[in-house]
Amino acid sequence: MLEFVNVSKSYWTGTQRKVILDKVSFQVHLGTSLGILAPNGTGKTTLINMMAGLEQPDEGTIHRGCKISFPLGFMGGVVGRLSAMENSRYIARLYGLDPDYVESYCRWLCGLGEYFDQPLGTYSSGMKSRFSFALMLALDFDIYLIDEGMPSSTDVEFNRKAGTILQERLATTTIVIVSHQPRTLEKFANSAAVLMNGQLHMFETLEEAKQLYDYETQG
Repeated sequence: MLEFVNVSKSYWTGTQRKVILDKVSFQVHLGTSLGILAPNGTGKTTLINMMAGLEQPDEGTIHRGCKISFPLGFMGGVVGRLSAMENSRYIARLYGLDPDYVESYCRWLCGLGEYFDQPLGTYSSGMKSRFSFALMLALDFDIYLIDEGMPSSTDVEFNRKAGTILQERLATTTIVIVSHQPRTLEKFANSAAVLMNGQLHMFETLEEAKQLYDYETQG
């Protein structure tokens, strides 16, 4: 289980203090994937980073009683001068996994061909996203964190394979996905929340969350 207890987080923008969370408490239970709707600029990425442990709260406590992934798209754990092959094997060792398996899995899912053996620093943003997603799925997590949905890729085959794998993972793992677009959450979330004005409003269904979200963003 992932739990936030009276968590507060804010930033000074240079002109004012922007509140992301204001004494917020909630739980993510294993087996119940959560979709979080949040307008742009409200702190989606900050919330996901806090779940992953990449950012710390100003106040309150975050309990992580399970294995939680790095956010999809997060490239902080890889080295740009190394190839995808070298990075995948390095990350595998960090997690105590078989480097041969992680490398072969990423190589298959990415579909990058010869570029898999080239430095990440030479990749386009779409190629980096594909590698990041493949690496995340190659590792064994209880909760997968996704910021703004699937990686932006023009590769139809990659999108098909990655989408199928993610759907299959729902049977055995939990996904937390944040987005400003309700349709991004429809395939993966069976509970929902709305992040707005420093509060996280929890709902049992995405439809209920959409009603509040639409009212606040379109009203």
